[in-house]
Amino acid sequence: MTRAPFAADPAHHGGREFGAQRSGPIGEKRGPRTDFQRDRDRIIHSMSFRRLKSKTQVFIMPDGDHYRTRLTHSLEVAQIGRVLARALGLDDDLTEALCLAHDLGHPPFGHAGEDALSKAMIEHGGFCHNAQALRTVMRLESPYPEHEGLNLTWDLLEGLAKHNGPVMEQPNWALAELDAAFALDLGSWPSLEAQIAAVSDDIAYDNHDIDDGLRAGFLELDDLLELDFLAQQWRAVEKRFPNAPRERQLRELVRDQIGLMVNDVLEHTNAQVAGYGSVAEIRSAGRQLAGFSPAMTEHERALKKFMYDKLYYHPEQVSAAKRARQVVARLFEAYAHDANLMPDEWRGRLPENQPERARMIADFIAGMSDRFAIRSCALIFGEHPEGLTNV
Repeated sequence: MTRAPFAADPAHHGGREFGAQRSGPIGEKRGPRTDFQRDRDRIIHSMSFRRLKSKTQVFIMPDGDHYRTRLTHSLEVAQIGRVLARALGLDDDLTEALCLAHDLGHPPFGHAGEDALSKAMIEHGGFCHNAQALRTVMRLESPYPEHEGLNLTWDLLEGLAKHNGPVMEQPNWALAELDAAFALDLGSWPSLEAQIAAVSDDIAYDNHDIDDGLRAGFLELDDLLELDFLAQQWRAVEKRFPNAPRERQLRELVRDQIGLMVNDVLEHTNAQVAGYGSVAEIRSAGRQLAGFSPAMTEHERALKKFMYDKLYYHPEQVSAAKRARQVVARLFEAYAHDANLMPDEWRGRLPENQPERARMIADFIAGMSDRFAIRSCALIFGEHPEGLTNV
């Protein structure tokens, strides 16, 4: 692969918060890996990453085995990200690591859980899943004897903090604390690897949520065909495979849409980055360089609006989300009232004063899987929360 001049370089990254030295007979390196590959591997081997297998993507606690979770979604984002990064001459290991880590801060039950934690934390600085992802890898996930966190490279942390663009307003308390400890240059645009991770996330959930929505029966093909650009792709699929079963035709439609978006990102981004010669120039460009073309951006916005109207705000989704918020809210209130309900390892470290006390309770709840949150609620209140499975 030909490396572009503006690709992030694992041999010349921004360092690690706690340095790179390791004590003991093994020494600094474990195998012939670049520092970005080590970042990726630390994420994959983390407990926070494993817990994503039981965290909501779209559907809360689905009965079927084939619906996406945060884990499978993150893997699909990483696959798209690697393809884009390689084609653009970027560092695909850094891109993959960013894709795998981007949802580590999500609490149980997805955005419903985040809404509940945000409300519970309103007097203590609030809650933001993006800042929580940084807090997770920099402070909470701590397997090493020498320091807190996974000690990832500056480039990875900067990309996580800003993969959706510069932080122009006052950052959330968690992000502000981390930035004060290890400055992440929040006001500039991130590397192209981070920008590609962000658009890969859009491509993955835009299309895979269609797949899951159709499988669950919450979306109908006739509704999808109201979108002209999807109708055009569907007609092409029917022409190519007129005798194929409908279910296979629908999956082909999703694959076609992913391919169409990927090719659009490659064409548009290549045109935008022409003439740039370094990562520093990318960061100082003052605008997003990697992403959809204007025409595809309009299509993608229309698709998102459709998905909110037909899937994310479907009555069954709304009902399940309401119950999920109640679970998270009740857990927070219970732990705030009686810390003895928390596990020993958390209770023993719980600060006496606010807001630090509430923030650690939020850390504990945010790390829960859906099933652990439900089980914890049942143990505390003596009743199993009902109505949380929406498919």
